[in-house]
Amino acid sequence: MTKTAERSIGSIVWEYVKLFGSALLIALVIKTSLVEAYNIPSGSMENTLMTGDFILGNKFIYGAKIPVLPIKLPAFSDPEPGDIVIFKFPLNPDQNYIKRCIAGPGQIVEIRNKRVYVDNELIDDPEFSKHTDRRVRDRGSFDSSRDNYGPFRVPDGHYFMMGDNRDNSYDSRFWGCVPRENILGSAMIVHFSWAQDENAPEISLSHPLSIFESIAYNLGHFHERVRWGRIGDIVN
Repeated sequence: MTKTAERSIGSIVWEYVKLFGSALLIALVIKTSLVEAYNIPSGSMENTLMTGDFILGNKFIYGAKIPVLPIKLPAFSDPEPGDIVIFKFPLNPDQNYIKRCIAGPGQIVEIRNKRVYVDNELIDDPEFSKHTDRRVRDRGSFDSSRDNYGPFRVPDGHYFMMGDNRDNSYDSRFWGCVPRENILGSAMIVHFSWAQDENAPEISLSHPLSIFESIAYNLGHFHERVRWGRIGDIVN
């Protein structure tokens, strides 16, 4: 092989390295700064978001973080009441939560017999929200803050969050407000949705074959388990 041919091959390899390196860098920038995928592990946002939904979150709107550097770009806006917000759970920042913003800094939140008031004005329940328990827990009773709460003024730099599944959501009624620095992004769109199936075999480390059993079951029931009608839904 001539030196010219070796240089030519080396140039081609280098071009591929640059190409894949650039693609990886772009993907990293998009994931850390613009858009990121999240999955919904619980039913606290039903029926707006379902357990098994996979969503894309807009990280740019509330101020995107520059990869590697401890810098955030300026935010286009702050969370507004009604926004569905992704944030780091204040009691465990390693966990991401998703809830609906009910009120922002300085606003007063009160819940009277399950009805939500902000600044003493009744707030309509979101379109797909729900109550699953008709019982109303009176003030002073166990877990009374679920149905009767406040009035409470949201501190500066904080946001009050609630799940749309109002009787089955662990949210600001129980653990307090979310600091602005914990906000990650805003939910945009459902890009995939995988329904729960009680008959699906569980994967167990003590039973290695369970992995193949699970794969076989899910492949056989793939069409049934995918919620085709939810794919592409705008989250609001």
